[in-house]
Amino acid sequence: MSLLTSILASTISVAVIMLYATIGEIISQRAGIMNLGLEGIMLMGAVSAYFTVVHTHSLALAILTVIVVGALLGLIYAFITVTLQANQVVAGLAMMTFGSGLSGFIGNSITGVAANLKFESLPIPLLSKIPVIGKIFFSQNLLVYILYVIVAIVIVYIYKTRPGMTLRALGENPGALDAVGINVFALRYAYCIVGTILVAMGGAYMSIAYSNSWQEGMTGGYGWIAAALVVFSAWNPAMAVVGSVLFGFISIIGNYMQAYFPFIPVKFVAMLPYIFTIIVLILTTGNFRKKHTEAPAALCVPYDRESR
Repeated sequence: MSLLTSILASTISVAVIMLYATIGEIISQRAGIMNLGLEGIMLMGAVSAYFTVVHTHSLALAILTVIVVGALLGLIYAFITVTLQANQVVAGLAMMTFGSGLSGFIGNSITGVAANLKFESLPIPLLSKIPVIGKIFFSQNLLVYILYVIVAIVIVYIYKTRPGMTLRALGENPGALDAVGINVFALRYAYCIVGTILVAMGGAYMSIAYSNSWQEGMTGGYGWIAAALVVFSAWNPAMAVVGSVLFGFISIIGNYMQAYFPFIPVKFVAMLPYIFTIIVLILTTGNFRKKHTEAPAALCVPYDRESR
């Protein structure tokens, strides 16, 4: 039982990396803005957090820096896609390339530098003592607990509040919102920025909570997995949790497979999450399903008031 508990606790740690990014992208896509630059944004979050910790020895300042960096990237992306109405797929790929390159440049001076400071495990009194569940869910670090709260708030916000209904309408029929006097452009800017901040937080978690290091390209495709999880979850935050945990489990179980079955090639073990990603995408988007897509109707469609 202790081995299984350890595996599941590690699964949560890995799942958090993808879940921050997935929730952020769900918010953005619910507003009609697709951002395929998740990998680059996560890398920018990772390098800005670790760079700040190395030079200031402050985790609080690191998180504040990530929020500012995420907001700036979100503002830039919103300007390109909402104001300039650029193709969102092309803009997202450009953001990915930009973030990957800039993070490598910024992080060059801190590659291999030990920060000796990260978000350590912080067991919650009483809850962490619950058999099995306590170790898995309540013996994590502060950023994991913050994500628990964020996920709960986002679920309630999207499905149980009036602003959440407006958010869903923003991705389905922005013209209807504009007709009743709601500023579509301002809302898309706001949700794009909020979503990008959460994506950057996924990268920050990786560098100052999960691995406590910086290496160029350290996200290793987690941004693309998060993009796939948005589709897998049908743009539902609750299903995103399930998907993230599932992918986290695949990643962790691969490490244990390597430990207990050393004859299995390392490259094959490293491929497992990505193989699973391809399978999931085929099963959730294939035409053979004969199902209507759950994607917001106005996703990737620039809103032009004059064309109403």
